[in-house]
Amino acid sequence: MNKIKIIFIWLFVTSPFLILFFLVQLASFGYFGELPSFDQLENPENNLATQIISEDGEVLGKYFFENRTKAKFSELPENLIEALISTEDIRFREHSGVDVRSLLRAVTGAILGKKSAGGASTITQQLAKMLFTERPSTGIERITQKLKEWIISAQLERRYTKEEIITMYLNKFDWVNNAVGIKSASRVYFNKDPIDLSISESAMLVGMLKNPSLYNPNRRIELTKERRDVVLSQMKKYNFITELLYDTLVHQGIKLDFKQASHNEGLAPYFREYLRGELKKWCNKNIKPGGGKYNLYTDGLKVYTTINSRLQRFAEDAMKTHISALQQDFYNHWEGYTKAPYPDEFEWEQITEIIDQGMRRSDRYKKLKKAGFNDEEIKENFNIKVPMTLFSWNGEIDTLLSPRDSIWYNKFFIHSGMMSMDPKTGFVKSYVGGINYKYFKYDHVVVGKRQVGSTFKPFLYSLAIQEGYSPCYEIPNVPVVFDKKRWGLEKDWAPKNSGNEFDEHTLTLKFGLANSINSVTAYIMKQFGPRAVVDLAKKIGIKSKILAVPSLCLGTFDLSVYEMVGAYSTFVNSGVWTEPVFITKIEDKNGVVLEDFSPKTQEAMSKKTADMMIRLLQGVVDGVYSPSVGKTRGTGVRLRYKYGFTNEIGGKTGTTQNQSDGWFIGITPNLVTGVWTGCEDRSAHFRDIYYGQGANTALPVYAEYLQRVYKDTAKTGVYPIQFNVSKSIDLEMDCGEELHGNTNKELDEEF
Repeated sequence: MNKIKIIFIWLFVTSPFLILFFLVQLASFGYFGELPSFDQLENPENNLATQIISEDGEVLGKYFFENRTKAKFSELPENLIEALISTEDIRFREHSGVDVRSLLRAVTGAILGKKSAGGASTITQQLAKMLFTERPSTGIERITQKLKEWIISAQLERRYTKEEIITMYLNKFDWVNNAVGIKSASRVYFNKDPIDLSISESAMLVGMLKNPSLYNPNRRIELTKERRDVVLSQMKKYNFITELLYDTLVHQGIKLDFKQASHNEGLAPYFREYLRGELKKWCNKNIKPGGGKYNLYTDGLKVYTTINSRLQRFAEDAMKTHISALQQDFYNHWEGYTKAPYPDEFEWEQITEIIDQGMRRSDRYKKLKKAGFNDEEIKENFNIKVPMTLFSWNGEIDTLLSPRDSIWYNKFFIHSGMMSMDPKTGFVKSYVGGINYKYFKYDHVVVGKRQVGSTFKPFLYSLAIQEGYSPCYEIPNVPVVFDKKRWGLEKDWAPKNSGNEFDEHTLTLKFGLANSINSVTAYIMKQFGPRAVVDLAKKIGIKSKILAVPSLCLGTFDLSVYEMVGAYSTFVNSGVWTEPVFITKIEDKNGVVLEDFSPKTQEAMSKKTADMMIRLLQGVVDGVYSPSVGKTRGTGVRLRYKYGFTNEIGGKTGTTQNQSDGWFIGITPNLVTGVWTGCEDRSAHFRDIYYGQGANTALPVYAEYLQRVYKDTAKTGVYPIQFNVSKSIDLEMDCGEELHGNTNKELDEEF
């Protein structure tokens, strides 16, 4: 009888484990659901973010469903590994996926009703759960899931090293706040790479593993600290830190440097958004080696761009510095005007229609329309005051305002677009599409097109130079009339000079460009005709439609900053147009190069013509003396007398009708930079040319940018060097100004 009792007791004690063993065997054969294949184990699915990387190695941003970037084991600090093992799985390096000792302890504790017995889930099991199992809906499903986790864990342990398992686990975990994976979590919470995490920071992140929503430092900082201290206690318990260090750390608070991953924030947001569209096109055209198209949000692509992070920051800072000051000037300029920023001659009906158009373009209108509201109901909705946050240069404004009034408020803002590129390589170095991406998402570099005004004049001059005209060729300063019959116009047309200034003097081409004299440009147009101008525009990369009409000479058509910067690069690049490019290469998640990119080029004019145009554009900045006028003038001379540049710089200002658009395109041997400035509506602008000219609205952005670039030449590699122009060109450029003494002492700004 004693033997029977002993056998019965042993069966009673071992039966749970025998049953467990039997169930594990059933699970291993797939009776409780399909297990991952060998290939799946070797290549567990992760949604990996695509990274946008600058020329100098900085991650500008990511495209993602999950903000996940893989980290290597070598990028993980020792203190993070120690915090993880001491808290989650102290026997991690000893077991083979399932910790039998911990399992027995947990099972025994469950039988005896001991809540303090602890869990038995290893790091490997947690990884298996994240990778290959679904959330159970019933208790039975939870049991079968646990069985599958054990089997998968054992398989993972056979195929991967301990280091690889830890790395996979930390790369997979979601720390909330768009922080998936340890690399993203380190960036989001502490704005640093994982390798730079302190002991306290590592302990906080490990503490969040238990329940990241509960221990979210942005919502429950004190609770998060308590959990962090538990992790530190575990590290002390297992001798990873000393008691003295523990006592020091637990008395320290949690210091976050929170940088939530958002496309609205960070460096180059307009550029990243433009690039998103281009990369989607690329993904649709390219097939993976295993079949299927690439996914921009999950395939972990690395996109290497031409953007230089330092130059990008300088460009953004320059725009902020000038446009914020210009905005205040604009407010002061319109103070006391009831129809501001629209001119007094505007009827209220016109202004109402402008605001209505803004309403119809808004997301609020589209949502209400989709919900079935009619126009009258929508208008009523737009007149109801609601809480909202508005942009201002002094910080966000939380207020109570009607959506309609907010549209009027936003109409006051001056906007700007800026792009800078290397004229030799075509590499775009900086790209600022607007003043604030969060509030104004319209891109003024590639997408937006505005009247270019006088910035188009150099291309007419290049036609004249190409056909043998000398920079010293003299043209009478008289009205140039385009006969309606000959030129196919409704009536005779004679462009006016600024201020209607005509006299009996003759002006050289050199002086005419430096001072943007319309009569000189009109004379050139009359010699060659609009068709020749349109043909040249195509050679220099202008893809926008341009009508072959005489008014081309005044730049009455719309082009983008992108097109204009690319076109001006032709002069600096010896007459060869180079297509602006944004990407150098694309790699897959394993570092395999999928495609290299290089710019298109096209010969547009001779090197001699291009070199002469460089000197003519320098005249805009240096000023050109005219014996007939008796003054040294140039529309861009404030780069010298106000901003103090002494190196060789060329450029061209542009101001359109009613001062609606201000432009400046600047050239140096290693950077061509374009700036446009204006309001959203062309009818909103400065009332006079003194404030509204391109030299006042756009040129200062360029100046602020270049000053910053030249202060950091050692790191940017952009130096104030001379243009590569032959001495023979300089001889041809000499129109006898030296006979009149040192005239550069008195620069006169023309507009």
